Amino acid sequence: MLTRILALETSCDETAAAIVQDGRIILSNTVASQVDLHAQFGGVFPEVASRQHIRAIYPIVDSALKQAHLDLSAIDAIAVTRGPGLPGSLVVGVNAAKGLALASGLPLVGVNHLEGHIYSAWCHWPPVQSSDTLPDLAPEPQFPLLALIVSGGHTELVLIQDHLTYQRLGATLDDAAGEAFDKVARLIGLSYPGGPAIQKAAEQGSATAFAFPRAWLEGAYNFSFSGLKTAVLREVRRMQEAGLALPEANLAASFQAAVVEVLVGKTLQAAREFQAAGILAAGGVSANRALREALLAQSEFPVYIPPLALCTDNAAMIAAAGYQRFVAGYHDSLDMDILPNWPLSEV
Repeated sequence: MLTRILALETSCDETAAAIVQDGRIILSNTVASQVDLHAQFGGVFPEVASRQHIRAIYPIVDSALKQAHLDLSAIDAIAVTRGPGLPGSLVVGVNAAKGLALASGLPLVGVNHLEGHIYSAWCHWPPVQSSDTLPDLAPEPQFPLLALIVSGGHTELVLIQDHLTYQRLGATLDDAAGEAFDKVARLIGLSYPGGPAIQKAAEQGSATAFAFPRAWLEGAYNFSFSGLKTAVLREVRRMQEAGLALPEANLAASFQAAVVEVLVGKTLQAAREFQAAGILAAGGVSANRALREALLAQSEFPVYIPPLALCTDNAAMIAAAGYQRFVAGYHDSLDMDILPNWPLSEV
């Protein structure tokens, strides 16, 4: 029996809706991006984001249904990002999902945004043209999995023993990798968002031009990138005071290399210690070419990384995670509230 989940995602600045069948087959995936709008602020402006979500949410849901050639009568449950995220943005998505659930009588399933990023690796891309034509699906990731989640304000290493069973091994103590990319891009004069801008600049630079520090935090699987950011700041100020032009490409390449080395090094160390069957990388920073290449270059563990279109925030990943929760019997009531600081795992 087919199970189709309609999902909504509004945790930050992307208004998204998608329909996914059986947790893997994307029937539609629609996203209204606010990147250009927030670029003028150099980052996401929360009040602007929530207003844009209000304008876009129902047209995006309608678009997702039309793209899949379905109506609500063909849907089995409504999934929505409950947290973590910006409170104002989350409220728009959750209230819209509640309205759809109330009007249709469909079950409501709240999903953790980070859990969604994990399940993006289960999704087949591109979306199928017809729900009656099933694509050849790649093998599912095998447990136990060591997940590196690098999404926005989150950098975490999570051990996944089975579906919906998580153990957080470590997390960022200060700046997350994504935040560090944005802040360093601003320091060296690159555009927002910082991740793509630094990757592009780094292609023309040397990763060894500057000996930026690596915070290994021996004995723990936590991360820290504030010292690296400060090192870049000091180098920029030194050159500016000396009247030197900033070598943007070399700064970007050297910074990126430092981030990638720590992310990959700690991920491999944890995978070995916990005898993982594979490594999963997900979240916006997992779109970084240098990170993807470094993970795929090793042959010790199979690596699962979503296609680029599913690395950034989207609703297909929320539908995939929502499917796992739905078939496991998780349902939420209409008084479900948002959880802006919702951890994926307490331990």
